[in-house]
Amino acid sequence: MFLIVGLGNPGVKYEHTRHNMGFDSIENISVKYNISLDKKGFKGLYGKGDINGEKVILLKPYTYMNLSGESVIEAANFYKISKENIIVIYDDISLDVGKIRIRTKGSAGGHNGIKNIVLHLASDEFPRIKVGVGEPVGDLVNYVLGKFSNDERDKIEDVLNIVTEAVECMVASSVENAMNKFNGLKL
Repeated sequence: MFLIVGLGNPGVKYEHTRHNMGFDSIENISVKYNISLDKKGFKGLYGKGDINGEKVILLKPYTYMNLSGESVIEAANFYKISKENIIVIYDDISLDVGKIRIRTKGSAGGHNGIKNIVLHLASDEFPRIKVGVGEPVGDLVNYVLGKFSNDERDKIEDVLNIVTEAVECMVASSVENAMNKFNGLKL
């Protein structure tokens, strides 16, 4: 079983902002695989289903970004999911809009949501998909909580489909295969 987590902040105010790339990705995956995100628990909203015959839990933590680890650890413990089968999707300001980067492990790189997950899992060894949102222009907080331009949003719609394909590859094959196939791809 895999736990696929998209990071973001709950509420209309944060919908489709740069910081909510994880939420947008989970919603895209849920549509493609017909997995309803209709259950409340683990301090978030989640749904159960399968991707290519593998059981998955899709999770959107509603703890707000900085406490995402609380939600992740509750779901992982309840379903007894090993950290190698926890895939976290989140925004990355060091990548251009239209790029993704898949890793098997790594530091939080200044991302507070990832810092909190590392804290609660007591490990940085879990797969992740970083979705590029571009370098901040001006204040970091206002930038990541801001919306994409129309041109950027078009790219993001394509990127969401690529993230969905990458998750499918990670679940059906391996993280390494997904890294070989999707890292370096740019729209």
